[in-house]
Amino acid sequence: MALTSWRAFNFFDVAGVQLPRGDGSVKLSQGHASCIAAGTANVLVGTPDGHVHLLDQSFKPARSWKAHDAGSITHIREVPDSAYLLTLSEDLSHEPELKVWNLDQTEKKTGHPKLLCTLSVQNQRKTFPVIDFAVTNDLAQLAVGFGNGAVTVVRGDFIHDRGTKQRTVFESEEPITGLEFREAKTTALYIATTGHIRALAISGGGQGTPARTLDERGCAVGCMTLEPQSSDVIVGRDDAIYVYGPRGRAVSYAYECTKKLVAMHKDYVIVVSPPQGNAAMLRHFGGQQVDGLLNSSNLTILDADLKLIAHSDKISGEVNKVLSVWGDIFLVTVDGKVYRYHERTFQQKLDLIYQRDLYLVAISLAQKYKVDPVQQSVIFRRHGDYLYSKGDYDTAMQQYLRAIDNTEPSQIIRKFLDNQHIRNLIEYLEALHEESKATSDHTTLLLNCYAKLKDTEKLDAFIKQPGDLKFDLDTAIVMCRQGGYYEQAAFLARRHEEHGLVIDIMIEDLKWYAEAVAYILRLGPREAYQNFMKYGTVLLEHRPIESTQLFIDYFTGQYRPKKDAVIVQETSPSQQESAGFSTAAKSAVQNLVAFIPLPGMTVSSTPSATEQKATQVVETTTGGDYIAYETPKPRVAFPAFVDHPDEFITFLEALIKSKDVEEENNTDLYTTLFEIYLHKASNSRAEEKTEWERKARQLIESKDVPVDTSNVLLLSDLGKFRDGTVLVSERQGLRFDVFRSYTAAKDTRGAIKALHKYGPEEPQLYPAALAYFTSSPETLQDAGDEIEAVIKKIDEDGLMAPLQVIQTLSTNAVATMGLIKKYLSSTVERERSEIAANRRLVDTYRADTTQKLQSVNDMSTKPEAFSATRCSTCGGALDLPTVHFLCKHSYHQRCLNIGSTQEVDEVECPICAPQNQTVRQIRRAQEESAGRHELFQNALGRSSDRFGTVGEWFGRGVMGVGVGSGE
Repeated sequence: MALTSWRAFNFFDVAGVQLPRGDGSVKLSQGHASCIAAGTANVLVGTPDGHVHLLDQSFKPARSWKAHDAGSITHIREVPDSAYLLTLSEDLSHEPELKVWNLDQTEKKTGHPKLLCTLSVQNQRKTFPVIDFAVTNDLAQLAVGFGNGAVTVVRGDFIHDRGTKQRTVFESEEPITGLEFREAKTTALYIATTGHIRALAISGGGQGTPARTLDERGCAVGCMTLEPQSSDVIVGRDDAIYVYGPRGRAVSYAYECTKKLVAMHKDYVIVVSPPQGNAAMLRHFGGQQVDGLLNSSNLTILDADLKLIAHSDKISGEVNKVLSVWGDIFLVTVDGKVYRYHERTFQQKLDLIYQRDLYLVAISLAQKYKVDPVQQSVIFRRHGDYLYSKGDYDTAMQQYLRAIDNTEPSQIIRKFLDNQHIRNLIEYLEALHEESKATSDHTTLLLNCYAKLKDTEKLDAFIKQPGDLKFDLDTAIVMCRQGGYYEQAAFLARRHEEHGLVIDIMIEDLKWYAEAVAYILRLGPREAYQNFMKYGTVLLEHRPIESTQLFIDYFTGQYRPKKDAVIVQETSPSQQESAGFSTAAKSAVQNLVAFIPLPGMTVSSTPSATEQKATQVVETTTGGDYIAYETPKPRVAFPAFVDHPDEFITFLEALIKSKDVEEENNTDLYTTLFEIYLHKASNSRAEEKTEWERKARQLIESKDVPVDTSNVLLLSDLGKFRDGTVLVSERQGLRFDVFRSYTAAKDTRGAIKALHKYGPEEPQLYPAALAYFTSSPETLQDAGDEIEAVIKKIDEDGLMAPLQVIQTLSTNAVATMGLIKKYLSSTVERERSEIAANRRLVDTYRADTTQKLQSVNDMSTKPEAFSATRCSTCGGALDLPTVHFLCKHSYHQRCLNIGSTQEVDEVECPICAPQNQTVRQIRRAQEESAGRHELFQNALGRSSDRFGTVGEWFGRGVMGVGVGSGE
């Protein structure tokens, strides 16, 4: 490639260096400096008088010393990454003298760098100048090239001066023009002469073999240098620049000019050449001004990697040396002037490139310097903007895609929102999703673009792309549903196991109720429960049988997820046509399989021209695949059966019959089923109503039915189901309530039946029946002779006082005197007999009382004669002292155990004492109860004969004098 096709830039700023003047300064002109080289931190200068100067960045001598006593220092070199310095002085009358110095060590006497080694370089006793010399990085060997074409290699310990060996390794009739070591697995020495480029193995397997010719053309002195990174040598000839590796020439760049110097700075190739042209003609027309022009040199800095000219300049005067030190390039002219070339920053270079719209060069430059992705993205984006402004939208989009990592997507999207660029916009949005940088808004926009173009194929490819999800799932599903792409939405939801969304799409969008039930049946217990509970009412509306069975299975603990065995049958086209495979509708499950695989289901078919595989899906369940789950309480399913009473009844009856339902749930099940039975009965005709009432009665007839009595009564009352009220009342012993329910309903026959059934155990029913039978003429007529039996029973058992009976019958004008004539006559006769008996009893009590009072009076006023002769205690004959009691009992005084301090009057008859004590206690209890009026009131309230109760309490002394006097 010719350099004429390379773009030229000014990537370097050039400035002249102001050299120090005065004493101590070092002149760099060719007469004062015999050699100049770049060190690690200094510029190395050798003088004709044998002195060495180390110059700092201000070109002032940092260190100087006398290195050689005789001859001029013609070559100086610092070993890279070390403190070792090599100097070589020449005096044509003697062999060249080589010295090795350690810059980190100093001589104690002089303070100069320590001299490590001094030796004379041999050239077979031939006196020829040294053209070039090279040294390995480990300072184990060095090579010296002479003007007679000989190369001497010196090996040994230069650092410790333990001796060296020299050997002429190459001889040629052509003078040496350059030497460079290539250090890799093996060490090779590149040798340049005026007519050849050769490589000589110094160590390794090829050591001792003749030098291998790399090129039949050589180069001038100073026109060969080493490329540090690749260890290849770069050779400059008048026609081109060549690069040589160990196997020969690698690449070349056509650059026609006379080349004086070739050097390396970083990865730049520096070429110095005099100006081209007809010198004689210039002198003829230019006079003295042409002489200065003829003495000027051209500097070209090449970037071989990017194929560009980084800088070109014309230097006044002839260039003596090119130095690469302190990160800059320094040119030293023959007359001692120094020019500094400072590389511009990366951003400054980009600005120069941007001015010329050379964005490809900018991209290459950024990639070469491995700048961070953010800066590269800026270049890509600017390149895209440039192409966009030129109307090259497709190529611009490619650049935007390269900058996608560090670009705000909205900046690009706004450029392509119009319909003309919608495909470019799709490309960018797809890339955002590929890089996982898309937001929900980007997904929405992309799906809208697909929908606008009606590109179903791309939409399918987008949502069915393999690998991890690269877009917002919820957004994609919502957009597909809004755009009418329900199948794609269901696919996304199924693929990412969003089972709830799959079922929602089937039910709400596709109206695939059978498929929804089939899908739920293939889910695990947890997912199935969530979904059939959510959509239970809808599924019961459209698929009542399957849905009801699903509820039953799950709430009885018998739910097992179904799987599908896929049977592939080989069928011919004629068979398919006859079977209707091409036009007939398949089953719901098969339709679902064709659209979206169910969990655990795989369907594949590969039709051919002559035959096609028909798939048949067979539902199966495997006991070993049972997944344990906690059966929920049945009541949570009740809301799903709203407006579906028949299915609800089936569900409840199945759960009641199942042994897998816990007993604690039976109350809810029985109560709800009883309510549904009554609800169906109330909304049914006569025959159906009787059947539902029979079921309701049968449900609660059992004694162990776990239905709360209050619920049965409430529901029976709301449903006007009297059998329920009666049954519960009987079970709770509320017979009076049963009778009252008949009377409230004016059911005289039922009331009579209840009276016969419950009357013997509940006597109070007869007074209630008497009041009911005489409540109206119709009721009295319906009761017939039953009222006489009721009055007779009341009279025989004394359930009501005659006055109460009269009062009951007199509350209305229904009962007649003839109805109670017989009852009144018998009652009056009985009352008369009772009065007569009471009078006789009163007379007897009066006579007995008179007798008692007379006895008391006689004992108080008349003497009493005692005739007892024996002691009532011991039975012995009485002797004095004797004690006689008015009760006619006599005792020895000694038998009564009368104490010395006890009075005789205080002694009580031992025989009569218990009886007297009992009487006193009775009296005391009567006196105490006489003061407790609440006991009297309670007894009076409980008594059916209140007059008798008053007489009894009067006899206890309630009305006696002094009772309650303290109150």
